[in-house]
Amino acid sequence: MADWQDRITTDPQVMMGKPVIAGTRITVELIFSKLAADMSPDGVLNDYPFLTKQDLQAAAMSAAV
Repeated sequence: MADWQDRITTDPQVMMGKPVIAGTRITVELIFSKLAADMSPDGVLNDYPFLTKQDLQAAAMSAAV
């Protein structure tokens, strides 16, 4: 299993089964909506300081498959 797959989880009991950053309720969808609204990756990390650059990379990788 690739490292990014360890960072993205789905659980029907968490955020209606949407992919989230492991251990959080931050959805991949939320990250993409922030980036689509012209927020920089550093801006996302500032708003959600418990996320890491690796979490953002994992979100991007999950969308690529």
